[in-house]
Order: sequence, then structure tokens, then C-alpha cells
Amino acid sequence: MRILVIGATGIVGAAAADLLEADHEVIRASRGSKVTVDLTDRASIRDMFASVGTVDAVVSCTGSVPFKPLAELEEQDFHAAFADKVMGQVNLVTEGLSHVADGGSFTLTTGILAREPIATGAAASLANGALESFVMAASAEMPRGIRINAVSPTVLVEAENYHASFPGFPQVPAADVARAFVRSVQGVETGRVFAL
Repeated sequence: MRILVIGATGIVGAAAADLLEADHEVIRASRGSKVTVDLTDRASIRDMFASVGTVDAVVSCTGSVPFKPLAELEEQDFHAAFADKVMGQVNLVTEGLSHVADGGSFTLTTGILAREPIATGAAASLANGALESFVMAASAEMPRGIRINAVSPTVLVEAENYHASFPGFPQVPAADVARAFVRSVQGVETGRVFAL
């Protein structure tokens, strides 16, 4: 398969790309790689797909959100979370539909804050929950046998700067998260959120 991995310079994206590359052709994309893309810019997404051509799978390991106490979150913080993590990945799907082969797949990234709260996590919970709902609904309308899923990890072992914000939460190694992306790409499931 020919697989496009967005966010391939990050911890999860690099782990997913490395694991998928063992059996597939992987195209790595990010803001700073040879294949560039900025998911906050729909034209950038369109240009990326035009440059890479048809792929069998798209894996998105990206999306940033502000972490602030609820009383300090302003409207633009929620807009920023939605524009980057939600609409960036939604636009990746809608722009990418015509570039994914029949029977191909999209795999997006959400996170545990769709299901569990932490202090300062309201904007992240909004974004993750919206994406998981999008995956559920979009799976029923995907054309040409294309599948869509999401991988939703807890805090990463490797993301030590975030550990204090997730007290008592289990931590997951990036290698385990990468295996969930392999399951989504190579498996048959659709409309699923793989939580780990």
C-alpha cells in the first residue's frame, strides 16, 4: 500500500510511519518535511494531495489545542482548538476523498480527553469529542468502500511534560499507539475509535 502519514515528525507520527514502512510505501508529511502541509490551511491540504497523487491510506497524527483553566479560556481558544485539531482533520478527509483509492482508509487522531476530563482540558475535550462523532457519522457515508477510524490514546510515556496534567492516568508508549494505526490501516473496521 501507499500510505500518507501527516505529522510524521512528531512522536506518534514517526512511530506510526516507521511501523507502517516495514510493509508499505510511506509518504511522510508535516509542516517541516519534504512533503509539506499545514492542516490549518485548506489550500495547503489541497496542494499536498495534488503533489502526492493517489494513496491507499491517509494517517493523521496531528492537531494542537490550548490547555488553560476554563475560566481563562476565551472564545478564540475554542476556535483555535476547533480550527486546528477538528477542521484540519475534517478537511484532510473531505479534500482527500478523491485522492484515496477504492477500499482505502483514513485514520484520524483524537485522545482520551474525549472521554475523561482533566483540569485545563475543556478545549481539548471539545475537539476530541467532535472528531470522534465525525468519524462515527462519516463512516456511514464514505464512498467507494473507503473506511474511516480514529486512534484515541491516553497520555504518552514519551510526553513527560504532560504527565503531571494526567495524574493517575495510565501512560501508553508511542509504539503501542503506532500498532493501533496499523490495525486501522490494514484491518477491515470502520467508524471505530481505537482507545488505548
